[in-house]
Amino acid sequence: MDEFERLLSENRLGVERFVKFHVSGPDAEDILQETYLAAYQAFPRLKDPAAFRPWLINIARNKWRDWYRAQSRRLDMPVEELPEVPAETEPDTAVEETLARLSDRDARMLRLFYLEELPQREIARQLSIPEGTVKSRLSAARSRFRAAYTYPPKGEKTMKKLPLFLPPYSVRWTKEPPFPVVWEEMMGWGIVPRLGETLIWGMYDLPSRKLDVAYDMAVTGKAKVHGLEGVSFTARVIEPQPELKEGDLMIEPVACSGAPQAEWTFVGQLQDGYTRFLSAERMEDGVRTLTTFLDGEEFMANWGFGEDNRGNSIHPTAQGFIVRDGADYTAQQEGVLDVVGRCELKLDGRITDCIAVMDLSAYEEGVASLQFLDKAGRTLLWQRYNRDDWALDRYKKRWSELLPGNDRITVNGVTYVHWYDCYYLR
Repeated sequence: MDEFERLLSENRLGVERFVKFHVSGPDAEDILQETYLAAYQAFPRLKDPAAFRPWLINIARNKWRDWYRAQSRRLDMPVEELPEVPAETEPDTAVEETLARLSDRDARMLRLFYLEELPQREIARQLSIPEGTVKSRLSAARSRFRAAYTYPPKGEKTMKKLPLFLPPYSVRWTKEPPFPVVWEEMMGWGIVPRLGETLIWGMYDLPSRKLDVAYDMAVTGKAKVHGLEGVSFTARVIEPQPELKEGDLMIEPVACSGAPQAEWTFVGQLQDGYTRFLSAERMEDGVRTLTTFLDGEEFMANWGFGEDNRGNSIHPTAQGFIVRDGADYTAQQEGVLDVVGRCELKLDGRITDCIAVMDLSAYEEGVASLQFLDKAGRTLLWQRYNRDDWALDRYKKRWSELLPGNDRITVNGVTYVHWYDCYYLR
């Protein structure tokens, strides 16, 4: 194997993910073949083999743009009218509502600087004012925005509302068909990747129902990863900090949730009817570590969902892959998400009409979960179930022995034991 073949083999998966984020089907394969051919022809001119990965992705980016231009000509549409990444339509948010209360001059100044991310020099050019005037107007606009922003601070409010023990709840299944819903949340974290979104949620041990760890989450702004547009959001651990003793069964899920790191920063994307992670960043032992969707199994094992990390569809429907009959489920296959019914969720004294989405080994083999969504597509409650022999070599006992009093379901006749719940508040 020569050097080009070796480098291409090591980086092929990353460039495939890059292209398939933009284009799917046969067109993606055509772009990849053109990329590899162009890279092979140009490789003798590459001076530093260590730069092979970004060099290859840049070739793929140019080939994708060539394809985009060809599409625009075929559709008789000016290429400048085609965005590099399809734009999303964002509904009103707390930020938008506050901007609407400001003067046109203040709102425009803040939009140019924060939303369009223009440097002050460019804003001065567009508005035909001195750069020093931009600075003073921007400072004044910030002050007026803070005064007009009527939403309370996230941290103090959340801990007054998130209970230290899981509120009582019950699920009453109905025979009505599941209602259609738009489910735009980031898988596993519950927040919608859109400006202005906030969320708190906690993990609750069963059967004690105590809160083991809680997160305060917020979308903080626009972001790009390898040229793909998304939004940045943080997940900050808030009190109570997890204090779990050796042997506590919740040590593993709390650790896997990222609680040992005080804060996570993610970039997520809502596009083409799917939500997906683009990057994850953590601080550990004074070292900031960033992984992106191009980083292979290191990223995909934790943050990758769907084929080529395409993500999960925002339009979940009952496909018949999993059929519920009381506490018994019949699955045609594993590794799927499916809507399994409609129910009334009575939680903390409130009754909500919900649909239930089951994940059967889609994220982890031997694990099932039930996620209850309201008509706005927001998760209210998430339940985790372990197959009775899940991680038997690690825990040395079956889950029916470890948690004998917890609820159980069966999937194709196999017992799954309820381990813990997650409770969400907005």
